Amino acid sequence: MNVLNIEHISKVFGEKKVFDDISCGIHEGDKIGIIGVNGTGKSTLLKILAGEEEADEGQVITQNGLRITYLPQMPEFPRDAVVQDYVADGKWQKDWSTISEAKNILNKLGITEHEEKIDHLSGGQKKRVALARTLVNPSDVLILDEPTNHLDNEMVTWLEDYLNRFKGVVIMVTHDRYFLDKVTNKILEISHGKLYSYDANYSGFLELKAQREEMELASERKRQSLLRMEVEWAKRGCRARSTKQRARLERLEALKAGKAPVQEMDVQMDSVETRMGKKTIELHHISKSFGDKVILQDFDYIVLRNQRLGIIGPNGCGKSTLIRMIGGMVKPDQGSVEIGETIKIGYFAQEVPDMDGNQRVIDYIRDVAEYIPTREGKISAAMMLERFLFDPAMQYTPVAKLSGGEKRRLYLLKVLMGAPNVLLLDEPSNDLDIPTLTILEDYLSSFSGIVITVSHDRYFLDDVVDRIFAFEGEGKLTQYEGGYTDYAQARASRPNHFDNLHTPFCGTFVPNSSAKSRKNAAGSLGTEVPENQAEEQKKATKRDWKQGQNRPEKLKFSYKEEREYATIDEDIAALEEKIAKLDQDMLANATNSVKLREVMEEKEAAEKQLDEKMDRWVYLNDLAERIEAQKNGQEG
Repeated sequence: MNVLNIEHISKVFGEKKVFDDISCGIHEGDKIGIIGVNGTGKSTLLKILAGEEEADEGQVITQNGLRITYLPQMPEFPRDAVVQDYVADGKWQKDWSTISEAKNILNKLGITEHEEKIDHLSGGQKKRVALARTLVNPSDVLILDEPTNHLDNEMVTWLEDYLNRFKGVVIMVTHDRYFLDKVTNKILEISHGKLYSYDANYSGFLELKAQREEMELASERKRQSLLRMEVEWAKRGCRARSTKQRARLERLEALKAGKAPVQEMDVQMDSVETRMGKKTIELHHISKSFGDKVILQDFDYIVLRNQRLGIIGPNGCGKSTLIRMIGGMVKPDQGSVEIGETIKIGYFAQEVPDMDGNQRVIDYIRDVAEYIPTREGKISAAMMLERFLFDPAMQYTPVAKLSGGEKRRLYLLKVLMGAPNVLLLDEPSNDLDIPTLTILEDYLSSFSGIVITVSHDRYFLDDVVDRIFAFEGEGKLTQYEGGYTDYAQARASRPNHFDNLHTPFCGTFVPNSSAKSRKNAAGSLGTEVPENQAEEQKKATKRDWKQGQNRPEKLKFSYKEEREYATIDEDIAALEEKIAKLDQDMLANATNSVKLREVMEEKEAAEKQLDEKMDRWVYLNDLAERIEAQKNGQEG
């Protein structure tokens, strides 16, 4: 049963069309993940669904009495609000247990100072308080914008379990691919103003998207083939007397008006790293405390060339402090950090540093360099921006007009423009879209230097790092070999260790199955040749072979083929009219799920018939032209 319908939504920002007549039905039990490149309108769609923003055209129809709770990407808070009061006030129907529920969820999300004023909290803590307020309210629909940002791995696992037990609808934007795999049963992809729906989790989406793109490319190849044949036919001069010839001319115009599928643009990362000498980064018995809180105690380590290290642990344990000590930005209380003379560090901070909103995008990058050396030679700042999906028009817009994700992508480019040979990445997946993360992972796999990352993104850790340091106990780091899945399995196998570890989580991932192999789950998709078409191809091959043996066979239609050729244009036109009528029927029955399904099935059958007819049309027209050519040759 539909609880919410998106009907013909369009939205324009300036000259950019974000949504172009998109429609979709959302049903009871749907757990939906929304995917798309930064700037495609993911957060805007959530705001429209939550009633926080209006579409330019179209409407969102909700079931009567539907209760919706919305977590924005950047929550706003009343001044002087107290944590537990703010969370409890989010519940529509309060009772004696409301404060207790609020405290329980806050504790799960690592907020233990319940009487603290929200103004005194960090940005990450504020986001978790807003998430707690969202979850304390028993809603029919939860709309969540980046709910996993600022959550450590244990909190993410808890949230997965919470949402899986949640009885209502969940609609969320998140970059966490394991989270999408575990929670969702439906993916909505926004691409070039269109909305594509896939009844699958993230892994299934990868396969289904690959199939959709292959089908679009196959249709485009067929269109181009048909167009070439029709243009040649028209060039020879035709008399538009018969219905058949008029239909053929109309089809030529329709083929000309057809559009090729829009290809997704990928971020292209390429740079030349600074040469690294023998000495890298050496940590000699370093310790660090803030007041009574011990961050690190007597830690000793030498980073190896080309090593990939991941740092994990609960929020507030000191992960960011450690990575800043490694980079020489924070001094240890005891011990020393020695950095080799040839080391050039690129530091990608958890929060985007303050940007001048009035500065143009291209000038922000030119502050680093006008040109950058790459494996292909020097390229300009403008070209690098294009590789990071900032087209020429965007390059001359003020930074203030960029989305949060676009600012983070721009900041990443600035870090890489410095040609570092050591990358320190603090929560790199925050606010980066999945396509950009995928390209970043591929870039890091071939990066000729050291990568040290703090991350709660399990997929990213599995794909990038080969050793993990986990904060376990006050000031203590424990070393684990491999990625996050290896770490989780190692911890689960240690008896009576860390009772709060969610052991079912370990069974979610397939051992020996890397994220790279999962990313390629779609594989290379082949297309089967229909049986009747295959038979005709065999006949054509046989004819060609006979001609090659200097025994020309007189080409001719069979009786059945001649009758089919005489009526096939009218048959195709009738099927096209039928499909157009079924499209109208789908619009008329958009809110009647039973009738809509019947019409969709009828349309699918008609489209299959049309595909088969078009394949026959190609074969019959090709045969007709060969018969005519043979006849003219014999007469000549």
